[in-house]
Amino acid sequence: MTAPDVLLGRLLDLHPKRIDLSLGRIQRLLTSLGEPQRRLPPVIHVAGTNGKGSTIAFMRAVLEAAGLGVHVYTSPHLVAFRERIRLAAPGGGKLVSDEALAEALAAVEQASAGEPITFFEATTAAAFKLFADHRADVLLLEVGLGGRFDATNVIDAPACAVITPISIDHVEFLGDSIAKIAFEKAGIIKAGAPVIVSAQSDEAVAVLEREAARQGAPLSLYGQDFLCRAERGRMVYEDESGLLDLPLPRLAGRHQLVNAGTAIAALRRCLPDLSFAAFETGVVKANWPGRLQNIGRGRLAALAPKGAELWLDGGHNEAGARVLAEAMADCEDKASRPLILLYGGLQSKDAAGFLRHFVGLAAEVFALPVRGEQAGRPPEQVVAIARSLGLKAESCSGAEEALRALARHDSPPPRILIAGSLYLVGEILAANGTPPE
Repeated sequence: MTAPDVLLGRLLDLHPKRIDLSLGRIQRLLTSLGEPQRRLPPVIHVAGTNGKGSTIAFMRAVLEAAGLGVHVYTSPHLVAFRERIRLAAPGGGKLVSDEALAEALAAVEQASAGEPITFFEATTAAAFKLFADHRADVLLLEVGLGGRFDATNVIDAPACAVITPISIDHVEFLGDSIAKIAFEKAGIIKAGAPVIVSAQSDEAVAVLEREAARQGAPLSLYGQDFLCRAERGRMVYEDESGLLDLPLPRLAGRHQLVNAGTAIAALRRCLPDLSFAAFETGVVKANWPGRLQNIGRGRLAALAPKGAELWLDGGHNEAGARVLAEAMADCEDKASRPLILLYGGLQSKDAAGFLRHFVGLAAEVFALPVRGEQAGRPPEQVVAIARSLGLKAESCSGAEEALRALARHDSPPPRILIAGSLYLVGEILAANGTPPE
């Protein structure tokens, strides 16, 4: 059997563009595959700019704690493509095997018959085939980009739609305002299906409310219909059905309370009989690699200064930087350390908007290259941007060089944050020897 990597490489060549938002091509391909999207378990469809993966991680952990079988589709991957597809299994879902993935990709390649299809469309079709061919109780389905014309939006009747916080990102595809981006995200709202909306700006809420009303979709808003907060070392969730007094999530950062609350609201709406014990276990067990992940072991971790903290996060836009800076400030309040930011981002992202949140917080910025198929911003550009904001900055050939340089400094053990791109996170996890599972 042809290896998955070979098949994935061939699928990359079936369309001249990496991204070309449309539903026509995938609908044609799914028809050739026998309409697997019509044989799926109940779908919880998740769109948004930030927090999609963490919200899905909370839902998966709760559902599996309740003994339910859960399929999961997320993107992008960090180290290996098969991270994107998790299949339900006794005792908890497992990443798709190379053999099963290769079989599904081969079926897609044959069904496509050489017709133009983007990589994400082809791989989404393969995921749908896998999900249709393996039993589960729920499918947690993450939008790839936008919503309205995303390849996942061939689902006609989801159990519910979830929309996580919306901010400015991917303006070349979705528009240059919150209202335009919210309009694209609102495309996953379907007639009569409940919509759970996380914390949003007023501008985004107005757009989502209009679309929900047009579709006759019951709407639940964070801060109005449900809320989650930290209180006395616990997490308190509240909605019209009452309170849940739960442990704090293992996932770090204040923003994870919002993601956890959104996940709980969606599950209480779609599966009202879930037990308290499932929520209690799930919020603690939820794990989402590369999102404020503390790296304590591994090859790169060993290069850091003795006693240093090493954190890793794939946040790459201005809103992501804001919550990262808040999290680092919270860490500083608990235990004071100099913060060192190792930043590497894509050319298409707003480096100044990201770095601005670390002015007065980061003692120094090390600019790293982002390697791979995406166009990384040259470290020299990052240094110039950082210095223009008043940040001390220098460029490095990679995280290893930066960590070795820090280890030579005669200073207190620092708190080190590596951030700016999920592609950079993938590089770090692979180099450290700690791939996601």
